[in-house]
Amino acid sequence: MIEQVRRFNRTVTQRIGALDDAFLARERPLGQARLLWEIGPEGSDVRQLRARLDLDSGYLSRLLRSLEGDKLISVEPSDADGRVRTARLTSRGRAERAELDRLSDDAAAALLEPLSTRQRDRLMTAMAEVERLLMASAVQISVCDPRHPDARRAVRAYLAELSHRFPEGFDPDRGISATDEEVSPPAGLFLLATLHAEPVGCGVLKFHQDAPAHIKRMWVASSVRGLGLGRRLLAELEAQAAAHGVRAVQLETHRALREAFSLYRTAGYREVAAFNDEPYAHHWFEKTIGTLPGSRHGPAPSYRSCHLVPAGLTMTVCPSCHRGHATRSPGSTIPAARRRASPSSTWAWCARSRSKTGSPRSSCC
Repeated sequence: MIEQVRRFNRTVTQRIGALDDAFLARERPLGQARLLWEIGPEGSDVRQLRARLDLDSGYLSRLLRSLEGDKLISVEPSDADGRVRTARLTSRGRAERAELDRLSDDAAAALLEPLSTRQRDRLMTAMAEVERLLMASAVQISVCDPRHPDARRAVRAYLAELSHRFPEGFDPDRGISATDEEVSPPAGLFLLATLHAEPVGCGVLKFHQDAPAHIKRMWVASSVRGLGLGRRLLAELEAQAAAHGVRAVQLETHRALREAFSLYRTAGYREVAAFNDEPYAHHWFEKTIGTLPGSRHGPAPSYRSCHLVPAGLTMTVCPSCHRGHATRSPGSTIPAARRRASPSSTWAWCARSRSKTGSPRSSCC
């Protein structure tokens, strides 16, 4: 797989002329040409260029100086903030950018010209898929201070979308809170997804002692939907919860958010009775997870770490107390470390139990 990726990179860089020191025969390499195009007719802040192109600040400075030396751009303090530098095209730069556009169109046409109609369609489909997958791989997810400006932008976008999609509108003051303090360690955490330093998704965890963690504010920007980001965010929230010793997570959703309903179902969540009084919720979900090695409470029981018990038993799990019950039916398994015999010949274990093997437990609620 790695070799295939490298082979693809070599083919693409050669075919598009990235190896030429005079890209499109314009006496400058691809890096300078691309930067000139990104600055655009309206100009752009230097820090935005650095984030959008994922460039090292030193390398970007050298590219800007080269373009300034050719009288193609000017770099000056921003009108809005003197601490921010803005790059703008000169009249010569605008003419050069237009010529690069024309030559780029000719190069694209030359790439397609030898191909049949069917081959062109296949190439266009493959290019679109590769572009989306590369975009997906560029998204970064990290724990963020909820007070950070990017986190604020993500939450504003989330609230605006709910207000637009809910028929009754959305007032965050009516719903269950997710204040900065509640989603900051140790009470919780805020996950932010960014693409080229722009916020494109978020989700938060609220921890509750000896109770499931609460997932809230799951949001993915419309520009990156279909890339699997929602599933990535959900998985990362679960991993963070497990790392904090949490053994179950809960969330709720509005009936208008059908894609969220589908995501939770396919991610292993089961619908349960309402566990809070969220006024905008119509469906409540819960999922049992395992804590990670080295977390506060150690590893949780796992269905994958099972030993075969006497034939004729099957496992069910109570959605209220998360206790697994083995009842008579063929070929089931139950974690030996949490099993016990009872007068009814039923063996049971509790996913919240931290007791040693053989500790008796009361019956399920």
